[in-house]
Amino acid sequence: MPVRRELLGSVHDELTLFARRARGLAQGGGLSLVAYTLLTHVLANQDARPVDLAGFYRLDKSTVSRQLADLERLGLLERGAHGQPLRVTDAGRAQVDAAAAVQRAALEGRLQDWDDEDVLAFAEYLRRFNAG
Repeated sequence: MPVRRELLGSVHDELTLFARRARGLAQGGGLSLVAYTLLTHVLANQDARPVDLAGFYRLDKSTVSRQLADLERLGLLERGAHGQPLRVTDAGRAQVDAAAAVQRAALEGRLQDWDDEDVLAFAEYLRRFNAG
């Protein structure tokens, strides 16, 4: 079905652009996209362990371990004994909050001309996409 293939190509292109902009927005808040993603995941999942992050993001455990070690060195995250849940420090939470404020302000600016109905539909489509 050529039309479907073209539509999926368009969706792919738009998601790629979206990801690039998201990376830039995260960095604008003082955190890399990876750091922001890992910290927000731990904040939302208080029982998260390194192995859980690796599974959720489909990453190698050693990759996640290195990224977590970087966050720990920066004082943004604490790792307990092997197999224990991760904990975002107060400094980590402050960095996430600052990055989120920058991101939300940028998002608000991009969507300022959209009516509430369109924003709701966009949010629902993103939720549906991410749940798939």
